[in-house]
Amino acid sequence: MARSSSGESVLTRVVRILDAFGPDSRVLTVGEIGRRATLPPATAARLVNEMTRHGLLTRDGRHGIRIGTRMWELAERASPMQSLREAALQYMGDLQSVVGHSVQLGVLDGDEVLFVERLTAPDAVVNFTRVGGRLPLNASSSGLVLLAHADAAFRERIVKGELPSYTPRTIGDERTLRAELAEVRRRGFAFCPGHIHPDATGIAVPVRQDGKVVAALGLVVPNDDAAWTLTRPLQLTGLALSRALNAAQEPVPQRPGM
Repeated sequence: MARSSSGESVLTRVVRILDAFGPDSRVLTVGEIGRRATLPPATAARLVNEMTRHGLLTRDGRHGIRIGTRMWELAERASPMQSLREAALQYMGDLQSVVGHSVQLGVLDGDEVLFVERLTAPDAVVNFTRVGGRLPLNASSSGLVLLAHADAAFRERIVKGELPSYTPRTIGDERTLRAELAEVRRRGFAFCPGHIHPDATGIAVPVRQDGKVVAALGLVVPNDDAAWTLTRPLQLTGLALSRALNAAQEPVPQRPGM
């Protein structure tokens, strides 16, 4: 594989270009891509042109570059999360029709929770998560569930590392995080009022397959006294989804924290 003068492979630079895009940066100029991917302008332009020819990127006609539809096609064709999402959608839809706010499904990916599915409603409370979006493990209810049930060595590294904060309610110190993770394991769910946004409460439960936590099923609801009453229907939905996954033949692939 061809390498640059710095020793980087072409594939590494292509991945950096794709990583430049995000939920809040769906359209970028070639210059923005180059800066975000830390590539020289000429290199960024050449790789963007080549990726566009292969359908991995596409131009919007106004100097903007987007992720191409072929990327979606390739991802959907062999997505390791497809079986999990397909199994979860029915249960998420039933739950969302009851709560009238956001229902989401997250998995552990690297040092973050990656959201692979989300259902919402027009009048739902504010929710920062999006499909394909990420949040720190210490800040979100889904992240706390996944961290609480993660490998002990991985959990220890996260607990002792940097803990990003969004509001004064976000868990930002090691001692509090340790206590909260123990509480999540004890009661079976994470309850996070105002941890990401003051107006919202995040609640999440583990989804298990073959005894292992493979995902977190979560709600984002208004930060009021009624939020606690939704823990029970969420737990029942999580149990139902876990039973469905255990009855399925195809195991959910797991990508442990790195």
